Amino acid sequence: MKKHLLYILLDGLGDLPVSKFGGKTSLEASDHPYMNALASRGRSGLVYTVGKGIAPESDVAVISMLGYDPVKTYTGRGPIEALGSGMVMKDGDLALRCNFATVDNDLNIVDRRCGRSLTSEEAAELADAVNKHVKLSRKATFEFRSTLGHRAVLLIKSGPGEGSLSGNIANTDPAYKKVGGLGIALKDFQNNVVTCTPLDESPEAERAAELLQEFTEKSHEVLDSHPVNTKRRSQSKPPANEVLCRDAGSELPVFKPIGEIYGIDFAAMVEMPVERGISMRSGMAMVELPKPAGDIRIDYERRAKMAGELLRKYGCVYIHIKGPDEPAHDGDCEGKKNSIELIDAFFFKNLKLGEDAIIAVTADHSTPCTLRAHSDDPVPLFVSGSGVMPDGTREFGEGACKKGSLGVLNGRDVLKKVLSM
Repeated sequence: MKKHLLYILLDGLGDLPVSKFGGKTSLEASDHPYMNALASRGRSGLVYTVGKGIAPESDVAVISMLGYDPVKTYTGRGPIEALGSGMVMKDGDLALRCNFATVDNDLNIVDRRCGRSLTSEEAAELADAVNKHVKLSRKATFEFRSTLGHRAVLLIKSGPGEGSLSGNIANTDPAYKKVGGLGIALKDFQNNVVTCTPLDESPEAERAAELLQEFTEKSHEVLDSHPVNTKRRSQSKPPANEVLCRDAGSELPVFKPIGEIYGIDFAAMVEMPVERGISMRSGMAMVELPKPAGDIRIDYERRAKMAGELLRKYGCVYIHIKGPDEPAHDGDCEGKKNSIELIDAFFFKNLKLGEDAIIAVTADHSTPCTLRAHSDDPVPLFVSGSGVMPDGTREFGEGACKKGSLGVLNGRDVLKKVLSM
């Protein structure tokens, strides 16, 4: 009998003990009976999603958790975000992931995400103003596109005769740094906008750094006085008056089709541009999620129903759920706990798995509430379903999974391990 796999990554699920929860993590402190029930019927373990000592960004982590080696395939988050946002990029263009942020008059960062209160409608209006009023030198053109909330993507194209651009440039966002070509989240950093500089002496990198710095300065001038931000200030909301850019890339990554690697067909149920870009580039069938209902509980119920239907058609359905990561970045342990409980009560409760189905639930990285950033800590994993013999795991949590029979895995090995069960 052919088996089908539901592969679920809960964004930023991993955590460290929280004193407020009596030394439990947000996951351990949460009420999640449906995930616990699945875990108790299966096997568990821990996963270093990219490797020990690496606090990965989501894109690097997802690439690894799908079985690819990010060291060999990664070309920067920017190109992946551009692809996932529907932008047309060719090699030699420059793409970057961006955040609308709040800065003071000295370019000290007051809030990297505008208090998470920037609506997608406000962001779209601000992006439109930047596209209309910012002009770059060197005959270069750009497209600045808002995606969801404070998130955005920047694509810069060199003018005729100006030569290609290189992604080997520094971030203007101080919270992230390129290390060995990978985007790494930093625990400690100076909280001010960084001047973009080339990371090598090539003319391509010098051109790219100069253009990004020019964009950063000119877009700040447009944003700072924009009516959207005037209104936000009057409402005591942080203005979206700066664009922080990171993870530049100048070519799209090349992945071997994932269906060829595992011998089954894949579908992706993902909402964020970065996961969309990776899924598209790896050759998965892209499934459009239902339009948001304005109530996350309804959204989770609909996605659970859709997942069950897709399992009958595809060998593997990859699902990425953003929920826990955002409150963790804000240091909101109660919010993270509540997010986990909502996912359990409205997504996992409504999952209908066939007799031939396997479900694997884990995370792309840890986002400890105490750090408010990604960390290098391993994430919990359980595998349950058809043919999976229980190992005595009683619940889904970091401590329980540490004792599981799967031991400690590397992210690149998870899918292969699960599909061999």
